[in-house]
Amino acid sequence: QVQLVESGGGLVQPGGSLRLSCAASGITFSIYTMGWYRQAPGKQRELVTTITSAGSTNYADSVKGRFTISRDNAKNTVNLQMNSLKPEDTAVYYCSAKLHPMTYWGQGTQVTVSS
Repeated sequence: QVQLVESGGGLVQPGGSLRLSCAASGITFSIYTMGWYRQAPGKQRELVTTITSAGSTNYADSVKGRFTISRDNAKNTVNLQMNSLKPEDTAVYYCSAKLHPMTYWGQGTQVTVSS
């Protein structure tokens, strides 16, 4: 059974930082493209960032220079370091694991950026 479990969300002030983690089980983690998506209230889920099995990364323009994705294949985890957070970063953040044609999702973790 595949499980993706996110952690690290919470409430932070604008300009602050958070680090999200996603622990994966039930998959051969190292061969999957891992990613983070987010969904704000009333909006569609959108891509934040991905990291391939080879370590190549891709970022949405809105988070470039502020967010950093990393993976630890020994621990089956993918992390998202979020700096200089803005109110518009407020959303539920979802971890994903992709290996064509399958995509698995975590349950999501809430990130709220507010003063």
